[in-house]
Amino acid sequence: MTPRAIIFDAYGTLLDVYSVVPDQALAALWRQKQLEYTWLRALMERYEDFAKVTEDALGAAAAQLGIELTDWRIAEVLDAYGRPSAFEDARRALEVLKGRRLAILSNGTMEMLEAALRHNRLETYFEAVVSVDRVKTYKPSPKVYALGPEGLRLPANEILFVSSNSWDAAGAKTFGYQVCWCNRAGAPMERLGFEPDMTVTRLDEIAGLLGER
Repeated sequence: MTPRAIIFDAYGTLLDVYSVVPDQALAALWRQKQLEYTWLRALMERYEDFAKVTEDALGAAAAQLGIELTDWRIAEVLDAYGRPSAFEDARRALEVLKGRRLAILSNGTMEMLEAALRHNRLETYFEAVVSVDRVKTYKPSPKVYALGPEGLRLPANEILFVSSNSWDAAGAKTFGYQVCWCNRAGAPMERLGFEPDMTVTRLDEIAGLLGER
């Protein structure tokens, strides 16, 4: 079935979270901790928004690596996280797909998402930008994925959900979306019993699979 709308994950899919700090060990562990904290807070039902989770994850990653960060440096890094660079393939993909209904469904707060989209001049491509703040939990909770069909007023199976995170792709598939996994790193799919409908290595490959050029 040809999708009637496309929903994108933001961080790691449209936005390069590893572009924020030059220390790649810190960037990788920070991202790992950030995701772990969203999952743990969801399980504990102790929600804090993504800005707080991101700050806590930065502190935990730095401490684990033995890196001392001053309050000034923490503020500087978090400010940079508010303005991550968009992937070039994301920009190209959105330009080709702009005739379709496009939306974002993200763990990020609305303030974070709006700032990142403005910084990259991507805000005009999207009909809707939706934050998990509405339901006070994180992906891969079905409560989060339900926000997509609710906002677009379409059934999940008529929406293509696009994510570079394999666990997110699996979560969206369990909910009932059509799913595209953007596997830039050539990684194996998570063994969760659910496979994406399509896999690409760049977002600008999606249009071709949907019959657009």
